[in-house]
Amino acid sequence: MSISSEPLRKQVPGSLPMLPPVVELNVGGEMYTTTLSTLKKHPGSKLAEMFTGQHKLRTDSKGRIFIDRPGTYFKYILEYLRSNQVPTQCIQDVYKEALFYDIEPLIKQLEESPQIFGERVARKQFLARVPNYSENIELMIRIARAEAVASRYSKVIICVVRTEEDAARCQDALNSLDMDKKSVVKFGPWKAAPDIYDLLDCIEMDVKDKGYKISLRAHVAEKGFRFKPQDFFHIIQFTWW
Repeated sequence: MSISSEPLRKQVPGSLPMLPPVVELNVGGEMYTTTLSTLKKHPGSKLAEMFTGQHKLRTDSKGRIFIDRPGTYFKYILEYLRSNQVPTQCIQDVYKEALFYDIEPLIKQLEESPQIFGERVARKQFLARVPNYSENIELMIRIARAEAVASRYSKVIICVVRTEEDAARCQDALNSLDMDKKSVVKFGPWKAAPDIYDLLDCIEMDVKDKGYKISLRAHVAEKGFRFKPQDFFHIIQFTWW
């Protein structure tokens, strides 16, 4: 098999083949041609390590080096390696690829972009201060799926409380819902600036990112509470078909 117009050259019998100066790549089904020096531009990166001659590389049926990654975003990686051009499109996806190939300068520059900075520094740091946030998202989805049998919709009640005082105020309502055998997923309290509606936005965003079609509205209580339940209780409705 050959790569570009040059065959792989053996250094000594039994050694790994030497790579030609121009190589053809098949990245997830997308074809690219570039130079070996471009791929090795950042010596500490995983991408450069692939082409040091120390690793056995997979090839496709036409002898092109095969990398089993999304090929669509590799063009942005190549643009950066060739001209130091930081991509302005598909930032989140290119960031994932930069992390995989471990191209540290690109990673750092992408982390300064509003999209990555906002997600990593602002939103993720906030959610890290909400106890059991990820676990509660998964619990909410499990409840919704369990109630989806032969139904178009399923509903999950969530209770979102920002402070310990709010949590205490909601306890009677939680007990009442529990007596009615209604499952409630409780978020909070937390110590950070964002409020209840900021957290609701995060919940909606993260559930939709998992591929679910949902809508959110305030929960109207069937029994009288000593406070407005819509301040803390909400319904997330899953639409299945």
